[in-house]
Amino acid sequence: MDQDKAADVGIEAEQLAQRYRSLVEHTPDGIVVHERGTVVYANQATVRMLAAESADQVIGQPLTRFVHPDSVPGMLDRTSGLTTAGAATEPTEMELVRIDGETVPVESVSVLTAWHDHLAYQVVIHDLTAQRAAEAAQRRAEQHFTTVVSQLEEGVVVIDRNGRIESANPAAVRIFGTDDRRELVGATIDELPMVLLDANAQPLPPSRHPVARTLATGETITGYIFGVDRHDGQRRWLSGSSRLLNPGDPDSPAVSSFADITEFRASRRQLEYQATHDSLTGLANRSLILSQLANALATSEDLPVSTVLFIDLDGFKAINDTLGHAIGDTVLQIVAQRLQRALRGTDLVGRLGGDEFLVLLAGRTRRVDIDSLVRRLRSTMAEPIIARGHRIEVNASIGVTELEEGDNRTPEAVLHDADLAMYRAKPTGRREGTDPLGRRPNNTHAS
Repeated sequence: MDQDKAADVGIEAEQLAQRYRSLVEHTPDGIVVHERGTVVYANQATVRMLAAESADQVIGQPLTRFVHPDSVPGMLDRTSGLTTAGAATEPTEMELVRIDGETVPVESVSVLTAWHDHLAYQVVIHDLTAQRAAEAAQRRAEQHFTTVVSQLEEGVVVIDRNGRIESANPAAVRIFGTDDRRELVGATIDELPMVLLDANAQPLPPSRHPVARTLATGETITGYIFGVDRHDGQRRWLSGSSRLLNPGDPDSPAVSSFADITEFRASRRQLEYQATHDSLTGLANRSLILSQLANALATSEDLPVSTVLFIDLDGFKAINDTLGHAIGDTVLQIVAQRLQRALRGTDLVGRLGGDEFLVLLAGRTRRVDIDSLVRRLRSTMAEPIIARGHRIEVNASIGVTELEEGDNRTPEAVLHDADLAMYRAKPTGRREGTDPLGRRPNNTHAS
């Protein structure tokens, strides 16, 4: 049965990997994986971006071969700050060097991620060539403006000194979701048929939009992120730039250009979520748990995490062996839901793997409250589960370890202590020297 279980897990993992590979190969953005400074993977969008004939011209090459020398120091500095799996850099503009020596302006995000049982850097690359071309076109004479920008994929609008839109190209009409250019021309920003949002999805008053700052100060602003809630119910995320059309003219209108990055933003967040959450239950995975625990242990006072609970389901293997993995997965999902409902929103619930769960209790917690919580969790877990017509009863062993100010344990050591406490809590695992709740020295006990 163990071999069957391993085979099923292997098939599921391969299917997931195949879906992920298909997504990566067909995304319009470049995706590169590099390890110890060497490129080990490049998708087709990257091959095209670098003007290569095939991926073989890219894979195996030093990463710096394709990065402009002026961009190398910043790139190395950003990636050196990634220390935990799932950590990502902020979107950053840089220059790439193609096979033929030409440069390509891009916006990149690096993520430290698992790659063949170890860590490597995965980079998502967005080609900014079209956006740079739009910005260059904006600096041309105003009489040529409409002809040039009407061909662009980026939205471009010209805004006068009073904040009214003088012109808008077809891409702007499409991105804003309006039916006609006339809905935009002549309107002020606050009269547009949409709601503006800042990068945190909070309402953005027109007076705080970067284009208003450009009109007030003449300052050129690039690379800002804002959102629009359109009248058709869609929310689109845009990367924008604003500058004066004629910088030497005090009465110059402003030009605002913006690219739709909704899909790029969603794919980046999905990658980050997948790197930090369990695919079956949606709970935090081991990587995220250790990261949060490390942050808590690094705090000198007012510990954000007071207690760690290690939860193991007794007899879960028998469920898989007798009823099958599909029902076993259903049980795990229901247990995860029960844990989340039984705990506070500030507590972190995670799945380490198999039938092992971990809880990080937030804030200060009294011992008597912990004991009460453990009893309540065990009672909640013991409630019968109905899965595909089967009535299943699951009991839980819970180990507890508490954190203190100045705790010098590593996150792994805390998990180890909680794991030991959990094993002492097993029905046959009571040992000498424990009180009725199985407490041990060093703030570690079992229930």
